[in-house]
Amino acid sequence: MKKLYCFDFDGTLTYKDTMFMYLKFYDSTKYRIQFLRHVPLFILLKLKLADTEKVKKSFIGSILKGQTQEKIELKSKQFFEQHYPKIVRENALDFIQNIDRNNTQSLLVTASLDIWVKPFAEKLKMELVSTRAEFKNGVFTGNFIGKNCNGKEKLVRIKEEINDSRYDKIIAFGDTSGDKPMLKWANEGHYQFFH
Repeated sequence: MKKLYCFDFDGTLTYKDTMFMYLKFYDSTKYRIQFLRHVPLFILLKLKLADTEKVKKSFIGSILKGQTQEKIELKSKQFFEQHYPKIVRENALDFIQNIDRNNTQSLLVTASLDIWVKPFAEKLKMELVSTRAEFKNGVFTGNFIGKNCNGKEKLVRIKEEINDSRYDKIIAFGDTSGDKPMLKWANEGHYQFFH
């Protein structure tokens, strides 16, 4: 029986949102200043009066734009080493470690950037489907390659990743409205399963 597992990352497998954690870890002084500057935008976001992708790009870019890929990757590795497995829900970790890897494909599907999620995906033995950071000449431009990997985009990206592969069963895990298209599409959609 061929299975496909699709796991959301932030909140589903982790206790916290890793975007804020990573940016604070990367440069706490810059983070504090930019967080305060972005508070009005975060409020508009909560009220659904601002575009998620634009606000996210602006906030991440305000801290990481112009930084070298080498430094970002080093910081991501350090971030992973400091926070794994502490930020991962224990029951989620148990579940993942007990997946029969024969005839099974596992995807980590996240709106978070590949920058800091990659080490987690590698450790959990999953292929990463995420929002992609754009680098030019080894420097982060502050832009994304393609769209923010959330909502319907998650499904678009999953389908690109599996590329016509057929599965007997597709099982998805999520915890927010951004995961609903993926959960509805799966044969088994689990909402807040590990909470």
